Amino acid sequence: MLYYAVVFFILAMVAGFFGFWGVAGTAALVAKILFGVFLISFIVSLFINGLRNQRLRS
Repeated sequence: MLYYAVVFFILAMVAGFFGFWGVAGTAALVAKILFGVFLISFIVSLFINGLRNQRLRS
């Protein structure tokens, strides 16, 4: 999923360079959403892994 966020970020940069503001804005919005989803997934997986390791130590 991080791959798609990077791809949409690059697409937004290229579109912005060429002046396609509508496309750049849309690609940037999708990149932000995907990055947010990735970040939340990462934090949740760290939390779940911490709980799992705590159970194994008990």
